[in-house]
Parts: sequence; C-alpha cells; structure tokens
Amino acid sequence: MLPLFRRLCLLALCVALPLHAAELTVDLGHGTHTYSTGELLGRHDVRGIDVPEDVAYKHPMRYRAVPLKALLAGASPDDSLLFVASDGFAVEIPASLVLQAHGSQAWLAIEDPVHAWPALAADKPSAGPFYLVWTDPQAMKIGQEQWPFQLAAIRRLAPVAERFPAIRPAASLKPDSPVRRGFDVFQRTCFACHTLNGEGDARLGPDLNIPHNPTEYLREDLLRAYIRDPQSLRRWPQARMPGFDHQALSDADLDDLLAYLHHMAGRKAQP
Repeated sequence: MLPLFRRLCLLALCVALPLHAAELTVDLGHGTHTYSTGELLGRHDVRGIDVPEDVAYKHPMRYRAVPLKALLAGASPDDSLLFVASDGFAVEIPASLVLQAHGSQAWLAIEDPVHAWPALAADKPSAGPFYLVWTDPQAMKIGQEQWPFQLAAIRRLAPVAERFPAIRPAASLKPDSPVRRGFDVFQRTCFACHTLNGEGDARLGPDLNIPHNPTEYLREDLLRAYIRDPQSLRRWPQARMPGFDHQALSDADLDDLLAYLHHMAGRKAQP
C-alpha cells in the first residue's frame, strides 16, 4: 500500500505544481522582479474582492487580489505598461489608469492552487494564474480589452508611437482629425491582438495592413458587422476575436477607427 500511496502523492504534487510554480515578471526599467503565486497570496495587502461584471467569465466572480499599483513602485503616470499573456495576447495600458485611479481600481487577481478558478470554456483553461481585474470600471470607461488574463509579465514601455513609427498616421493631419482619434481607438482596442505594418507586440491576430488592410477587401457594412460580432460574418467555433458592442466601442469610435484604417491602407510599410 505504501508504494501506491507514495505514487498517488507524487501524482497529486505533479498536478498541483504548475499553479504553485506560477510566476509573474514585472520590469519597470530598474530591475526585474518576479512574483510567485505563494508570495503574492502571502502579502499583507491581499484581500477578497467582488467583480460583479467579470469580462472573462461573463458572470460575477470573487477573487483574492492585491492592488496593482502596489507592485508598480517607481512607475510614473506618464508611462505605458505592457501586459503580456502566456498565449501571446499583449495590451498596452496607460500607467495613469492604474496609478491615478478616479473611481476605478486595478487589481491583480491571483489564482489560489487550492481553490482553482473555473475554466473559461469547456476546451480552455482558467483565466489564471494572474488576471488584471477592475472594480467600478465604468468610472474611467475601462474597456474589455483592458482586462488581460493568463498574465505572464508586465513591462514599462516608451510611448507607442515612439516604439512603432510605422503605425503612426501622417504627421500633417490636424490634432482633431478623425484619423488621429481613430489611431487612439486602434491602440486601445486592436493593438492588443494585431500588428500593423509588421509592428507591435501582440501575436494573436493577423497584421491589419500587410499584405492587405481589411478596408481593402471588406465592404464597410460587413467590416462594421464583423467588428461588432465576428461570428455574424464568419461562423467559426475556434475564433478568438471578441465582438465589440456599443458599450465597448461607440459608433463614433468605430467611425474614427475605420477612418484610421482607411488612411493606413495608403501608408503600407514592409517590416
């Protein structure tokens, strides 16, 4: 019996090990800090929080979490923060949203190996081991793409336009141009999954300008429908692109986004 018992114990240890061994890397430009699941769950500022409208799970959730800004000592409100997930998703969020919150608060939710979170779907893992969640997200209009889950790293970055000059619209455009406004929308909603002109950190979706911009091969009404609900245009169970409803993307923002994409179709740059 003892050898069998030992084998069962070893099996249980192997099953639990990936969650116990989970690590989050934070690099703010002055040295890298790696946080383990155990270290984060043992912090004095960890607490239980309720998220009534969870973006990943689509229903209320309760998490053990720490205030994200507590992990960002040395960051400036002018910084950009890149959140990188283990599946290749990468989203850039202004540090000011985290450090100077006005109503909304960012939390790093930590999956406890003893109380694992549910799977996101029948054939998918959970949102763990780390997940950026928000309390009162409506206060600062936090978008659904600003809830990255399965987090592996957080890095401080130079401004987007400085790092990726090929995604910038023409410098001659007026500051209040719809194209410039659309550039802001693109960075907020599309750049988390797509590159443009071969530039960007994400690797989930195809490039949106090379070899062809979607405005070049989709009628505008179909492109609008696709952005609102990808499954309405092409039904594919394994599709990963989420739909952007009117709460996530207003009609005005969608107009500006399409203006930017139309503009960039004439500014192709090979990587």
